[in-house]
Amino acid sequence: MKKQLFFVPIFVFLLTFSVFGNTDNFREVVELKEKGSINWSRGVVQAKGIGIPPTEISGSSNARTMALSDAKLNAFHIILEIIKELRINGTTVVGDYAIQDPDIVSKIENMAKNAKVVKKEYLTDGTVKIEMEMNLRGGFAQLVLPKDIKPLDSITLVTMNKTSSPVFTGLVVDAKGLGVRPVMVPRILDENHQEVYGSAFVSREYAVQQGMSGYARDLKEILNNHRVADHPLVVKGLKTLGPGRSEIVISNADASKLRSTSENLYFMKKCRVIIVVD
Repeated sequence: MKKQLFFVPIFVFLLTFSVFGNTDNFREVVELKEKGSINWSRGVVQAKGIGIPPTEISGSSNARTMALSDAKLNAFHIILEIIKELRINGTTVVGDYAIQDPDIVSKIENMAKNAKVVKKEYLTDGTVKIEMEMNLRGGFAQLVLPKDIKPLDSITLVTMNKTSSPVFTGLVVDAKGLGVRPVMVPRILDENHQEVYGSAFVSREYAVQQGMSGYARDLKEILNNHRVADHPLVVKGLKTLGPGRSEIVISNADASKLRSTSENLYFMKKCRVIIVVD
């Protein structure tokens, strides 16, 4: 079934649809699905469930309990469907892993069953509506991130002198206008298609805990974000590569700045990267 992705409006009604949207003042990157969403900024899958009490016991003490149980089951199945379509990179989704390793399906199901209920509403007719969230970081990320993302040895920091290249505290990639699709394992390339940032640059510990990259919609709002600290290198994405539109090309000059010092490798190890999308 084809899904349509579009922006969530804030305060105003948008007459046209884009690929990603926001749901609050923080302008989060939210990818809407038919019955749920992926919040790439927060790293969660969200789903709504509804439970209707059986007619034969409507109004009884057990009716609400059964309706709540059905609502959770409904949201659980929606979360699973969204997870199967979750993009690992430009060509692989979680569902592909599940086909290769059935054990992953069982583990993901257990995680989905333990998804957090963030909102609960009881209607006068006994119907129960809930909203649930499943975290894409932590245990889930440990399960689905590629095995080639390994713990990295500590990088020895060198003492810089006055002629050294500037030291940055993070990387912000301005990819607005390129139609970039968020993924769990993004890649940044130079104009020669050599990798500047990707799975080989990060420590698995940090990738699992906070994701390889943050995603945002407003460049100005994230320049002082704690993830990239107070002196990030801001680069402009030139184009995307690959069928998934998740590989971003930056200029060779900007790539050289990133490669200039070991300190820059250090912040990439810690996944101090934010990608700004439409």
